[in-house]
Amino acid sequence: MRLHELLQKKPGGVITLPASMDLLEAINTMCDHKVGALLVKDESGELHGIVTERDVLRFCSSSKGNLQGAVINDAMTRKLIVASPDTRVDEAMSLMTEHRFRHLPVLDGGTPVGMISIGDLVKARLKDITVEATYLREYIHS
Repeated sequence: MRLHELLQKKPGGVITLPASMDLLEAINTMCDHKVGALLVKDESGELHGIVTERDVLRFCSSSKGNLQGAVINDAMTRKLIVASPDTRVDEAMSLMTEHRFRHLPVLDGGTPVGMISIGDLVKARLKDITVEATYLREYIHS
């Protein structure tokens, strides 16, 4: 299975925010959309990074919980690791495990087309394994 197949099943589109947006607004956006990460664009509209729940926690820890005047740019991760829609689920899982992150932006020709979480990947693999086990049981019993 490839990531484009997973993205077709996910509701909603890609949520991007400007790097200059208030960090508390970004937190509220994550809560409103029930997501753990958002893509960040710079002033020119180019993809600039990602802000995740973990980024926010690290920022809160380093700033002793003071979010007064903080913007996304203060907390976000700038070095993006991305996948393409043709990336296989197992490749994406390996990438996320190796680099220890939970949200993978999916870009098609440099344009964000979705975000895959480790939960999305585990759910897809579990479904594949369940189907495979069912077929193997049927084969053994026939």
